Amino acid sequence: MHRTSKQYDAVITICRDLFQKKMKDYGSAWRILRLPSLTDQIFIKAQRIRSLQQNTERKVDEDEASEFIGIINYCTMALIQIEKGVVDQPDLSLEESLSLYDQKINETKELMLNKNHDYGEAWRDMRVSSLTDLILQKLLRVKQIEDNQGVTLVSEGIAANYQDMINYSVFALIHLNLSNETN
Repeated sequence: MHRTSKQYDAVITICRDLFQKKMKDYGSAWRILRLPSLTDQIFIKAQRIRSLQQNTERKVDEDEASEFIGIINYCTMALIQIEKGVVDQPDLSLEESLSLYDQKINETKELMLNKNHDYGEAWRDMRVSSLTDLILQKLLRVKQIEDNQGVTLVSEGIAANYQDMINYSVFALIHLNLSNETN
């Protein structure tokens, strides 16, 4: 589990660095996005990953890793939106955005550590394509919950699904050796 924690942190460092650079370029313009818009952005990225996994021809020079990074960052934005609400104008400084980012990632990592303990690191034996499919399944669940105006009977809710997508994406990036650690 210590190795997983280290690899997780290495992946998140890369994702956070990109988030920080985009915050410097664009500010917190993403704060105007409603949850369904963020869900759709994540869906587009997950569909692209699945397409890259299934097709040999690529017309855009981006790989799966960059799309998984995007999923992590968009899911983190969604978790912040759940807490803070949607606004009409960007309202977060770089420092506040990074603090919220760190808070949501720390909560998500804690969830991963707890689940990883209970599941015995089963993800290590999974294929990246299976992790992609699980992300797509979670997205379809989120879309259904959104269509139901958040009303659920037994679901753990939207936030937990975003957290699972972050964790599946981190696992995929570890499998793709983005953490620069040996698997």
